[in-house]
Amino acid sequence: MTLPHEPPAPLAGEESPEDAAPPRPVTPRRRARLFQVLSQRQPDLTLVLANIHDPHNVSAIYRSCDAFGVSRVHLYYTDTPFPALGRKSSASARKWVESERHRDKEALFAALRDQGMQVLATSCSPEARPLREWDFLRPTAVILGNEHEGVDEALLARADGRLYIPMHGMIQSLNVSVAAAVILAEAARQREAAGYYAAPRMGAEELDATLADWLQR
Repeated sequence: MTLPHEPPAPLAGEESPEDAAPPRPVTPRRRARLFQVLSQRQPDLTLVLANIHDPHNVSAIYRSCDAFGVSRVHLYYTDTPFPALGRKSSASARKWVESERHRDKEALFAALRDQGMQVLATSCSPEARPLREWDFLRPTAVILGNEHEGVDEALLARADGRLYIPMHGMIQSLNVSVAAAVILAEAARQREAAGYYAAPRMGAEELDATLADWLQR
């Protein structure tokens, strides 16, 4: 499990900290930019990547998380290894989005419940409700399944609800990374309208500590 504010360990094909160029001095402008981004992070909004094995999809999901202010993703990999991500496509986003790994569903749900999150899972089952019917102002985690089988039944059974993205064409499902971006865009729409991006969601102490960590990166 990755500790809070611990930089992600390099995966196959990625640049190790030892190989990276020495950090440049932080300018006031850069510091202000980092503070602005952190001030808009949504610590109570997250995604769970459940056995998603395509590295291009995983890289794209990390980029969407950074873009919409998600500060951490949860990794649930039980029957497939975490994919080797290319340095150019993913390293930048993984630098700013933390990863928390879980060995089993009990540990995963315990971590999410401890944060008071409603846990939703993507699904095409009859029980699923349309994306916009869900309240993303609540602390929320959304489980995304792999490209072939979707979310595992064991996870669906533990989730608080199931969601689907309404579609109006012949194709019945989206690529998982596209689905992640659509879901986060809806969550961001609701939260921006409620002013969630207008003021820091972290406490002052946590914000300062995270900023200090980011400055070291």
